[in-house]
Amino acid sequence: MTSRPRPARGCDTVRIFAQRSCVLVFFRGFSSSGPGPGRGRPAVTLTLTATATCTAGSARVVSGTPEKPGLQQSVSRRVLFERTGFLTGLVQQLATGLLASVWTDRDLDQLASGIDVAGRKLPSKGWMALRRLGWTVVVPAGVRVPDRVLRVAQEEAARALRLVVHRRAVTDAIVASWPADPHRRTADDWVLLRTLLPAGTDNATIRNRTRQIAAFVARNGRLPKGFTELEDPPVVSAQVLLAAADRQLVRMHRIDGHRARLWVQLPMMAAPGSYHDWSWHDIAVPLPPTVAPAAKLCTPTLRPDAGKVRVDLPFDTAVEPAPLAGHKRAIGADWGYNTLLTAVVAEPGPDGDVVSSGRALRFDAAGVSRKLDRLRQHREHLKTKITHLENLAAGRPNGLDTAAGTKLALLRLHHRQVCAKIRNIGRALAWSAARWLIDQAHAAGATVVYLEDLTSMETPGSSKAWNRRLSGATRGVLADAVRHLGLREHIAVVTVPARGTSSGCPRCGSKLRHVQAPDNHRAAHPWALCTCGHSADRDFSAAQRIAARGLAGQHRTARNRAGHASVRDTIDVPVRRAKTPTPRPASRPAASRDKHRPTPSRPRRQASRASELTPAALATAGSCPAPTRAAQRPAGRTPQNPTVQVPGTPKSHTFSFNRTHTRHRVRRAVLGRGFHHHVHATPLLRRSAKRAGETPGPHRIA
Repeated sequence: MTSRPRPARGCDTVRIFAQRSCVLVFFRGFSSSGPGPGRGRPAVTLTLTATATCTAGSARVVSGTPEKPGLQQSVSRRVLFERTGFLTGLVQQLATGLLASVWTDRDLDQLASGIDVAGRKLPSKGWMALRRLGWTVVVPAGVRVPDRVLRVAQEEAARALRLVVHRRAVTDAIVASWPADPHRRTADDWVLLRTLLPAGTDNATIRNRTRQIAAFVARNGRLPKGFTELEDPPVVSAQVLLAAADRQLVRMHRIDGHRARLWVQLPMMAAPGSYHDWSWHDIAVPLPPTVAPAAKLCTPTLRPDAGKVRVDLPFDTAVEPAPLAGHKRAIGADWGYNTLLTAVVAEPGPDGDVVSSGRALRFDAAGVSRKLDRLRQHREHLKTKITHLENLAAGRPNGLDTAAGTKLALLRLHHRQVCAKIRNIGRALAWSAARWLIDQAHAAGATVVYLEDLTSMETPGSSKAWNRRLSGATRGVLADAVRHLGLREHIAVVTVPARGTSSGCPRCGSKLRHVQAPDNHRAAHPWALCTCGHSADRDFSAAQRIAARGLAGQHRTARNRAGHASVRDTIDVPVRRAKTPTPRPASRPAASRDKHRPTPSRPRRQASRASELTPAALATAGSCPAPTRAAQRPAGRTPQNPTVQVPGTPKSHTFSFNRTHTRHRVRRAVLGRGFHHHVHATPLLRRSAKRAGETPGPHRIA
């Protein structure tokens, strides 16, 4: 990926943010004038900002500044982790106190208005907006904190408050239009609610806020008077947003393609009493391979985690935008019931329909999914034990004894480890599936990938445990990963409405009948049947319908506030399968039977010396004891069911009697080396070159 300079005035600029591999997109600086590619079209430049999580390496503390270091001393990782924890604790304490002081409806109204007391518009930077409003942090007595650290604390509080303002607007709209039955709103209730909600509010947010308010009503017997009564102040994360500071607190520069250097001022103690207790630290940051040599490094965020200092390093990469309309070939992917992903290649038909290739592309991660299910059950079991001990501690005046307290601490540690393992496996699985889907799009020559809209996905009528398992799935991370890789590979990623994709027939639009199998019509989910004669896999039928909706509504594709492209209108068109001619073998000329020349000799079939059914072990001399004469079979064809078995020799196509039957174990099943031994995916038939003159590379799945 090549780096491009910043666009000049008159060009469109799109800035895409990725937080720990989760892509968040918003648009900035659009202009309709200026030169651009094509006739009458403005130039568009996209800056893809992704975040790479690195681990701080060696460090040293200096007595001077980065320009004049002075005396230098090496610092161990333990000491670096401790001093970073001092800075994180100060930021958390200051931000928490600021949030508690302004947690009133009047202050939230003032922040939501976007205007300060003098009638001026609030700046976009959070710390500057809070200072304009007069909201300052209170530093503990006897503690000396630089002004740039106060900026970091104010920025942390401002970001949390701006998220609260959005949630508050949604909550106020739901409370103002509270229906008689919140779980079953009527058409008029929905119309009233939509008129009061902020633009771009999805169904998942409405559903979650409705449940929160319903739980408050069930406890108190009335609606909340305000948002501050419904929720407590948000919890500040254990991190340091160095992007809010300037060169007086942090400096970042690149050494080479694999290393970077971070200069940051850290306190030497938990409560620094003067500025002499703050010193510059030179931290080496190894860069992962995902950070291209031409990428521009931005100011990172520090996070102390498990005895190490994590550096969340954002980096900018220039990419070319993909068009949202005018696609001639697309891939529709369904979040499958049988597999994680089921995709199909489709093209617009000449009669307004959609032509499907008829070949299903599957990414089956059943082995990894079962592992995640077992880990989730183990996590819930640990949480049950932790809750039981906490209830016991709350009911005793002296708390738990030493043994029970040690057990509770150990259970909490195991719970955190299991949660981290679930996150790591889910993230690896999501990015592997996203890489596979983008590679399939390149191989098929598709320019767009259509996905289901995840915000409206929930299993109605199911238990809370099943919905909790669905919410913990990797689909959200997978959707963000597909968008991220699509931007890098110049492939558009668009979502379509999910309602009716699995229940409707892609051929005629009628309601499908879901059965167990084509020859087993017991009511189930894997197979789909229709009265028009359509019979196919449930996920394959849904993928065809998704591709048809995307291609039929591509002229109505728009971006939401986050910058994600989606088709809001549901347009269903019939899908037909492409007619592929059946290859026929070339006809051989009839053999001449005239006697004007000698008859050509025909090659004779060589007789096999050993039967194909003979075990391979018998072909090796000395591999088993010589059979006795009573055990020898008569001459002729090898019997299919021999009545006499040679001792110590295995049967045909079976395991040896002497072999111990053990459970199947996949070797090298470690993430990064043997992870895909648990995944079965459709291989690529071919891999088309991305650009002219580029040699197609091998298939990459991760």
